[in-house]
Amino acid sequence: MMEDGAIVALYFARNEDAIRETDQKYGKLCYRLADNILHNRFDNEECLNDTYLAVWNQIPPTRPRSLCAFLCRIVRNLSLKRYRRNSAKRRNPLMEASLSELEGVLAYLAPDALQLLEAKELAAAIDRFLHNLTYEKRYIFLRRYYFFDPIEVIAGRCSCGGGRIRLILFRLRKSLSKFLREEIA
Repeated sequence: MMEDGAIVALYFARNEDAIRETDQKYGKLCYRLADNILHNRFDNEECLNDTYLAVWNQIPPTRPRSLCAFLCRIVRNLSLKRYRRNSAKRRNPLMEASLSELEGVLAYLAPDALQLLEAKELAAAIDRFLHNLTYEKRYIFLRRYYFFDPIEVIAGRCSCGGGRIRLILFRLRKSLSKFLREEIA
């Protein structure tokens, strides 16, 4: 399998093999991320194709530091956009569960405080929070709230029980809530 730098070089050379190499190396990851959000084979494939088109259009001029993170961000955003569009028709219980778990973290903020805390500031605060976590806790948090993995899948990856993962996530949400309250105080 090709290294990320070589794949990015193919994009800069406008060589269509870049898409094939990207799909070969990261296609399954991107598909799984889309599936965790959409749960629809057709929508997953459409998001994957839209991701490759977006990457083709963004590289160049963008030179991502991490091709994997760059791809995941694009496929996640496209999948969430499609999910919102489809949400009037159907609901994704796994993603709804993940998002509802985080609602309590931000519930203490008054609506005007939420407006003050812009999305980029919130993202930066969450990045600082994640930076202070152990690798395991950061991994569990991201798998649940970024990749929308079910608790059972996370437990399997961490070789532990679902109850332990639920407890860790509960404590992380509590810590994040406290951290954010201190950030805006």
